[in-house]
Amino acid sequence: MNPMPHILPVSSRREFLTRSGFGFGALAASYMLGLDGYQANAANIAIDPLNPLAPRLPQHNARAKSVIFLFMEGGPSHLDLFDPKPELDRLAGQPMPASFGRPITAMGTAGNTLMPTKRVFKQHGESGIWVSDWLPHLAEQVDDIAVLRSCWANGLNHVGSVCQMNTGDILAGRPSLGAWTTYGLGSENQNLPTFVVMADGAEPVGGPKNWSSGFLPASFQGTAFRGGPSPIFDLAPPRTVGERQQRRKLDLLAALNRNFGEDKSEDSELAARLNSYELAYRMQSAAPEAVDLNKESDATKKLYGIDEEETKKFGTLCLMSRRLVERGVRFVELYCGSNSGWDAHTDIEDNHSKRCKASDKPVAGLLKDLKARGLLDSTLVVWGGEFGRTPFNEKGKGRDHNPWGFTMWFAGGGIKRGAVVGSTDAIGLRAVQDKSHVLDVHATILHLLGLNAEKLTYLHNGRDERPTINDGQVIEKLLA
Repeated sequence: MNPMPHILPVSSRREFLTRSGFGFGALAASYMLGLDGYQANAANIAIDPLNPLAPRLPQHNARAKSVIFLFMEGGPSHLDLFDPKPELDRLAGQPMPASFGRPITAMGTAGNTLMPTKRVFKQHGESGIWVSDWLPHLAEQVDDIAVLRSCWANGLNHVGSVCQMNTGDILAGRPSLGAWTTYGLGSENQNLPTFVVMADGAEPVGGPKNWSSGFLPASFQGTAFRGGPSPIFDLAPPRTVGERQQRRKLDLLAALNRNFGEDKSEDSELAARLNSYELAYRMQSAAPEAVDLNKESDATKKLYGIDEEETKKFGTLCLMSRRLVERGVRFVELYCGSNSGWDAHTDIEDNHSKRCKASDKPVAGLLKDLKARGLLDSTLVVWGGEFGRTPFNEKGKGRDHNPWGFTMWFAGGGIKRGAVVGSTDAIGLRAVQDKSHVLDVHATILHLLGLNAEKLTYLHNGRDERPTINDGQVIEKLLA
């Protein structure tokens, strides 16, 4: 007797479809589960759909509990702030030597002559870190920071470059670093957002995509606060609506939405809307106190420069960021010079003089205040823009965009104090030693928060996505 073959022959198209029907169904089910990461949730981050912001344990020992990202939007010049280049003085007014190549720049300026800085650099603190005279207050804090002189990025223009510094990619659509942090760790407080964004002026270029949750569930996106005495819109209920009435309205709305959403469990935007209503209700009691600076002493306000017109705006945001991390907000991003304020194409002296004046004292005050309150060890402070500026001139007195080599600095939260890591070439055009891409910076921030960028994954369209895409290494030399 012949044994039955392992694979039975198919005699017709109808028989083939009949046999493979269950297989097609499994493929469809697998695809639909993967659309919003439900398969990944079971394997990686366990998320309660009714409470997606519930706190979660870090993947390894965390050095920092929260992040304050000071984003100098527009591209601050490393050559005029933290990276002095004597060779630029020697070559002043000459074309860039051929040995450096000729990069493609945003404004086509690579053929222009080299332009030295007009700033005076000095070494400061026990660490001897070089800082220009544009930042006298920060210069007093250099022993608490680590300067990374060898950053590089991919974008030439602002929209893509701001997007990459926030999301890891020059193209919009990926989750922001704050959203990944919220996804990985959840919330540490019940009455305030986990991820807050504030700007000192117009909306940053690219707008909300810079704090978007991308393909992650919508609950993990950032919450934008505005400047001024009322940072949160419509926080107080109308006088005609009492607490009991409001509570009953929210309960009814939640019941209706949950009944409607029983067959829409994959709809993360609906879940996010439900959670936002509840958070807004709780914020009515907690948020006014959190953003009320009247309770701060005059000495504290003076420390941040709130008593001076030039520093008041960004000083207020810096003080508010301290109050927020103090109350359990995990990720705060502050935009200084929002909407490309540091973009010095025509006159770097005029532009950077104003921006440094507006930010130097508030940033130094933030570091001092965090340290005095015992918060610096648990708070990672990050300073930087989307790129730096070129060593050759634009329009005689300005500098073009430079994504090939620029400076960022870090403080607190597990960072090595008084360190200088990496370097650019002799004229400050390209990073040459300990080169660190934007994705390396992201991997390092996540590492200090207790998250492994390679293991923090989310299944999207059949692919395990991670914050640093296919790259990103921890910058070990920055770590204490």
